[in-house]
Amino acid sequence: MTKKHRIIHGLIFQERGDFVPGTVYLCNDRIVSEAAYQNEEGEETVTDAREQYVIPGLTDIHFHGCMGSDCCDGTPEAFRVIAEYQLKQGVTSITPATMTMPEEVLSDICQTARDFTCPTGADFCGLYMEGPFISLEKKGAQNESYIRPADTAMLKRLQDISGGKIRTVVVAPETEGAMEFIQENQGTINISLAHTTADYDTAKKALSLGASQLTHMYNAMPPFSHRAPGPIGAAAETEHCMAELICDGVHIHPSVVRASLKLFGDDRIIFISDSMRAAGMEDGTYDLGGQAVTVKGNLAVLSDGTIAGSATNLMDCMRTAVLKMDIPLTSAVKCAAVNPVKAIGLWKDYGSLTPGKYANLVILNKDLGLETVFHRGTPIR
Repeated sequence: MTKKHRIIHGLIFQERGDFVPGTVYLCNDRIVSEAAYQNEEGEETVTDAREQYVIPGLTDIHFHGCMGSDCCDGTPEAFRVIAEYQLKQGVTSITPATMTMPEEVLSDICQTARDFTCPTGADFCGLYMEGPFISLEKKGAQNESYIRPADTAMLKRLQDISGGKIRTVVVAPETEGAMEFIQENQGTINISLAHTTADYDTAKKALSLGASQLTHMYNAMPPFSHRAPGPIGAAAETEHCMAELICDGVHIHPSVVRASLKLFGDDRIIFISDSMRAAGMEDGTYDLGGQAVTVKGNLAVLSDGTIAGSATNLMDCMRTAVLKMDIPLTSAVKCAAVNPVKAIGLWKDYGSLTPGKYANLVILNKDLGLETVFHRGTPIR
């Protein structure tokens, strides 16, 4: 018997990027057309979303952990805690990020990722490999002991162990072997420029060879200035390149967030949380990639004051962008739900409320408070 659910009277987010009053039809774990819905037999449930926003579930493609657990813990239990927390926030699909770690540690994480599933949590869509192919000078909160040149053979070993679950790999394009690495792997994995000292010309070449993203733009890279535009300038004028932004109110000034949306357009900005294990927890000291991080409010820093990820989930980042940074809700939804999915090649099944896609969606009230989260067609709160 088919499980049927109608969401009526809501303001429905459209693929073209606006809201239209209407109805969303769910059958089992998929969104369906009205005609397909009427042709199915089964018990029907109805949710009235009057004066509420109905949007695709968010996708966080770059974050490290939450609720005391971290991707680098490398255990199914840690992954479960992460996935369950994210789903409760309306983040319905995830690719948690590794750190700059020894290959044997990364191998263990990849082994866990290979077979991990969590029906009670956000859809686990793969891994984001942040390090070890980065620059020492812009290491940020990464552990310099494990930084190494870009290595296609190593990536292949890890990808084989993971069963193809690595969705994104980062690289500093100015480092040894980086350009060859980009050429060898472009088209098979999302390549993001990160933790880099690259100038404009170097970044431009890397993007021309197949890199397609900037990791946490403005952070751990040269600034965008009038005589030295650096990787940000190169990315802005490269149409296939998307750029990540951390809109937690700490990493980037609201004016710069607004300017970035104007520079890149809302089709090319990806909101990420970059959260670490302190997200959802009380203030205190936590571990990130083997280094101690002190968290107070939504600020997380190493002992030398270096910002070390965030303590904010992606839904809160999206709210901050809209309510405190004056980003239009339509643009914020594109940046937090649509663009991340497109970047990692999962648009067929995720990222919009189009018939045929997974029924992962969120209902928000007028103040952007969370009313209901649907995961694979089932309301979970």
